[in-house]
Amino acid sequence: MTLRLFHASDIHFGGENEGAVAGAARWLAENRVDLAIVSGDLTREGQPREFAEARAWLDSLPAPVVVTAGNHDVPYFNIPYRLFMPWKRFNRWAGDLRAPPPVEGLNYAGVNTARGVQPRANWSKGQISRHQVKQAIGRIGEGPASALKLITCHHPLIEVVGGPITGKVWGGHAAARAFAEAGADLVLTGHVHTPFVEPYPYGDGRTHAVGAGTLSIRERGVPPSFNVIEAQDDAITIIAQVWDGVRYSPYRTWQVERRVSP
Repeated sequence: MTLRLFHASDIHFGGENEGAVAGAARWLAENRVDLAIVSGDLTREGQPREFAEARAWLDSLPAPVVVTAGNHDVPYFNIPYRLFMPWKRFNRWAGDLRAPPPVEGLNYAGVNTARGVQPRANWSKGQISRHQVKQAIGRIGEGPASALKLITCHHPLIEVVGGPITGKVWGGHAAARAFAEAGADLVLTGHVHTPFVEPYPYGDGRTHAVGAGTLSIRERGVPPSFNVIEAQDDAITIIAQVWDGVRYSPYRTWQVERRVSP
């Protein structure tokens, strides 16, 4: 059995690449996936109009969808909202999509690493708490041991080698270690607007960080893109599909060894 996932991030409605976004929906109409995953930054500035556009697009997709929040999903210019109700708009338009429907062969956990405010100047960077880590580990351990154990958050927990920007996630290294020791297979993220696959330097080395690019006009060295993830019993293949203005085509492919369940 092959589990097939669509992984996009950083669509930034309000600043989306309209052709790439429409093309991604067409690709999904032509290619079966078991689940579509969006790892944060649905919007550009957390505005109601942007969320409404994002939800309309998500509802149009011919696949079940799960989303996590990103730092751009906090209202940027409404300071009271950002201080006291940072997730009111996200929850209104996408709260019901935070948990996926049951998918055979998948144990899933979503974690919100974004914050409305932080005790540091750049509040767009990430945080993950011990409680969030414990909850995520519990969720990926609920299903069959043979299932793909997948965690999604917005910020890369460990800085991407050669990445165009940083996540600087408070608690990120400790979370990565805990996820690796718990047997997570993949941790899907976005934020840096470029696709990557890197193993965590913890545990048996078979927990991999997987980053998706962007579907917005805010490119950082790579055209708009999304990932296709195909998980088989002994290996996982990740294919970054990039937009050339007309269609999507493979940009880079990674194949990683999957740990064998006892």
